[in-house]
Amino acid sequence: MPHLTSAGTARRTSGAEQLGFGVPGYAHPLLAPTEWAELTRSGTPLHWAVLNIDNGPGARPDPHCLEAAGRLRNARERAVHDRAAQDAVRAGGGLLLGHLDLTFGNRPFGELIADAQSFLDWYRVDGFYLDRCPAERADLPAVRRLTSTLAALLEEGEDSGDEEAGSELLVLGHGTHPYPGYAETADQLVTFSGAWTDYRWSQVAEWTADYPPERFAHFVHGVPRTHLDEAMRIARWQGAGTIFFTDRTIRTDHGGQTDPFAALPGYWDEIVSRIGPGISE
Repeated sequence: MPHLTSAGTARRTSGAEQLGFGVPGYAHPLLAPTEWAELTRSGTPLHWAVLNIDNGPGARPDPHCLEAAGRLRNARERAVHDRAAQDAVRAGGGLLLGHLDLTFGNRPFGELIADAQSFLDWYRVDGFYLDRCPAERADLPAVRRLTSTLAALLEEGEDSGDEEAGSELLVLGHGTHPYPGYAETADQLVTFSGAWTDYRWSQVAEWTADYPPERFAHFVHGVPRTHLDEAMRIARWQGAGTIFFTDRTIRTDHGGQTDPFAALPGYWDEIVSRIGPGISE
């Protein structure tokens, strides 16, 4: 199974390595046009972004999502072909992932595969984000079966000429450190997803030191602008190569929770300039 970047010597990052963004799922492109447009902006260090229509691919192709997917694909293709220095990260990433909700192992295998096929047929996704992925040892065989099947589906798309060779990606959205065996079932693991108040005191699992930073992602909400440097130091020290930090927090509005990762952080331009090559106008 290909990885986002080539595997290297296991290490804690020194701070010189290139961080990049993993976007766990902006709001629908009709409701968040600015967010989706920013993903295609030259100089944005994007590793991947998740497309989620209705907790999955939806019942039919959505024209707004088709347009957003096409724009992201075109931006990546331009970066790959041009190899411009400012888009070097996007040339190695910039992938679109379909959202599959595992509901902590309670979702039937057949439903997940059907959703995956719809994502491939309609949106030509580069891979999948397995949200609410189990983390316990007992669930590992079922997750391994699923990721093996998804990898085969992605390879079929590659063989048919629909996808660029070697661009497929599988990300497990645990949100916590799982049983170590999960590291061999996918390309990347989300080992932290939560609040800044928890992240700043978090500890990394020792077994993660056996893998390079591109194998791990951290999502943190409620990060104040004044603590961005500290948050990035933690990510690098804990060996995460992909991040999404935001100053937005979880709120309860009219009886429902708002997703802090569904919109741009208030300091988007600043964090792009800090971890990327700078914003190109």
